[in-house]
Amino acid sequence: MRFPDALSQALHAPADPPLRPLPDPVVDLLRSLGAPPRLAAHLRAVHDVAVQLVTWMDHRHPQIAVDRAAVLFGAATHDIGKTVHTDELSEPGSSHEEAGRALLSAHGFGPDLARFAGTHASWTAPGTTLEDLLVSVADKVWKNKRLPELEDLVVARLARATGGQHWEEYLAFDDLLTHIGDGADGRLAFQASFPVHA
Repeated sequence: MRFPDALSQALHAPADPPLRPLPDPVVDLLRSLGAPPRLAAHLRAVHDVAVQLVTWMDHRHPQIAVDRAAVLFGAATHDIGKTVHTDELSEPGSSHEEAGRALLSAHGFGPDLARFAGTHASWTAPGTTLEDLLVSVADKVWKNKRLPELEDLVVARLARATGGQHWEEYLAFDDLLTHIGDGADGRLAFQASFPVHA
């Protein structure tokens, strides 16, 4: 299969490990914004990890209500503000967070979905939901970055919701993140193979 441009390649090309496609509305938005190919590759990698996280939740904790669609949309768009602040694709910065929220709102996405662009880096803020935490974890573990304070927040929520032992939830979640982290080199290589600018 041939892809006409770098953005199309980032959105559709095979990867190792395989990456699921982004939701169609996100693909359409990225195309309309002329998104940097590297950003599309990054969003695809984080979205794929989020699919793994919510699938694990569905199997291990079917009794915990998680808005799967919101988590997947949040993971697929969390850095959308980097279409405005492209320097933050290769340098640290947080200007993309509120820019992303505003961009999604301007394109008709409600605050319940647009919020992830602003919350993916602020998991200790009041009102943070389990969905927010899962998007934040996906945005870290895709490259095998482990943040104990973030993971502990998820584990505490799971233990509280199930009445289970904290250590049991920790071990199960740690196993999942270790497994996901094993594919980080491939995801990083896929993202790095695309240019920052179209």
